[in-house]
Amino acid sequence: MTIPNLITVARLAIVPFVIVMIMQERWAAAFVLFAVAGISDGIDGFIARRFHMRSELGAYLDPLADKALLVSIYVALAAVGSIPGWLAVVVVARDAMIVAAVLLSWAMARPVEIRPLFVSKLNTAAQIGFAAFALAANAYGAELAGLEGVAAIVVAALTVASAGAYLGDWLRHMTG
Repeated sequence: MTIPNLITVARLAIVPFVIVMIMQERWAAAFVLFAVAGISDGIDGFIARRFHMRSELGAYLDPLADKALLVSIYVALAAVGSIPGWLAVVVVARDAMIVAAVLLSWAMARPVEIRPLFVSKLNTAAQIGFAAFALAANAYGAELAGLEGVAAIVVAALTVASAGAYLGDWLRHMTG
């Protein structure tokens, strides 16, 4: 177990605490834990690259921790009415589709390698930014000057575009 993997496991362990804080509407604590998770993600990646501590386990754990945090936050924020429910459905559906495609490719003995696409990186950044905004808005009264709806649509559009890009790559892999 490498130091980056330990940091990633700790980030994964933070997820239930963030969700409990959201469900209890303890917004400042939820925001701080979300920020700690984000900072730890950067730190574990830096350590893994800088000190040559990359591992196969880390290659699976890191995105799992990231997705567990984001998907859980979107569901919890929708459950308490802080973001539109449809947005949480779009976010969850994209990740469920990707997992289903990977599992199906393994079951068919045609494993697919998932590599981050540019649109996926934009999507992740938008999802993180919107989640951070929603937490900060509740914790500290932050506002986007009425642009919350536009931001939600941008997140949804990037999420759908990312899903489409992965689906296209997967279909080419499976039929090629």
